[in-house]
Amino acid sequence: MTNAVLTPLLTPAKGLAETLRSQGYVVASAETVAQLCKVSLVNLQNLTQFWKGLPRDPYLKDGGRYRFRRHASYEIKGDHLNLVPHRAHWQSVDYNALHGGIERWFEPIQATLLNDPAWQSVLIGLSQILSGLKPVTTWFVEAHQFRIDTTDGIGRPTPEGAHRDGVDFVAVFLLDRVGIKGGETRIFDATGSAGLRFTLAQPWSLLLMNDERMIHESTPIQPLGNYGYRDTLVLTYRSNGFQDSPHRGQQ
Repeated sequence: MTNAVLTPLLTPAKGLAETLRSQGYVVASAETVAQLCKVSLVNLQNLTQFWKGLPRDPYLKDGGRYRFRRHASYEIKGDHLNLVPHRAHWQSVDYNALHGGIERWFEPIQATLLNDPAWQSVLIGLSQILSGLKPVTTWFVEAHQFRIDTTDGIGRPTPEGAHRDGVDFVAVFLLDRVGIKGGETRIFDATGSAGLRFTLAQPWSLLLMNDERMIHESTPIQPLGNYGYRDTLVLTYRSNGFQDSPHRGQQ
């Protein structure tokens, strides 16, 4: 039996903003990402090295050991990128029934990555595209580095299941797939039954979604041999402040 991989339909840079406006999501190649963010493809791909050695996620309620991550938060005004003091990642149970309602203090993203011009170009480049769709004064952005591996025999990119994130836009970059099967992306219309499934395979390809219109999930991964992993970068853009616990605590 073969492991069929469904290839997504790619949107070129010229039509990306309008397609995102009309259908609520787009999938773009790494070359298009580099073009839109005004960064060389080589410099973009060099960022992947920072996914090595991510600390384990200590908050998984299923007891899993398969998720590793780092986290950072920004305010973006125009082309000005401001890293805010390290803060907890928080979602309400309305958006994350499994891990919502708790402050999750993940390890911060390393300074070497934060200071990399290519990294900064990605954050600002996407904000400029999104500002063309929804003019805002400030984008409140959270950045998540993820590695899902097969330590437990299976790894779950979205243990909470199909969900929205409670933001305006969500960007999911596939950085690497090593020795795995699965990890299929599934997106659904939040107000209907329409859905789409495909597998992101090209390093630094992008799924960009209007979070108010689309629900998304990724299927579990399994190793092709003894071990495998899937690396992603998730950026969320919100226009009305960060999501914070009503009982905002201290680290």
